[in-house]
Amino acid sequence: QVQLQESGPGLVKPSQTLSLTCTVSGASITTDRYYFSWIRQPPGKGREWIGYIDYSGSSYYSPSLKSRTSISRDTSNNQFSLQLSSVTPEDTAVYYCARGRVSSPPAAMEGYDYWGQGTQVTVSS
Repeated sequence: QVQLQESGPGLVKPSQTLSLTCTVSGASITTDRYYFSWIRQPPGKGREWIGYIDYSGSSYYSPSLKSRTSISRDTSNNQFSLQLSSVTPEDTAVYYCARGRVSSPPAAMEGYDYWGQGTQVTVSS
């Protein structure tokens, strides 16, 4: 059974870098049938795709967040990570990691078959 689990600080100060890790079990992050994304949901809003990393280790980002986002991976531990720099209170959200099918656009939530439970990140001083 595929499982994804987010981990990282729940509170980040403004202007600092948000760092989260997703640990994947039951599936390899190097498979070419899927990509692995970070997605967030701010309070009272819909889910927003942040970026993904593919089987080769290449990363792709939402244009609106590209300048502040970096996604990397650790294949030995089957993990991938998100770094979002220069955060503001508008980055407060529940952050999810998820597995998406390569046949589906990354911004389409219906293309994801497994999700982590989500982790609340609050940006506040």
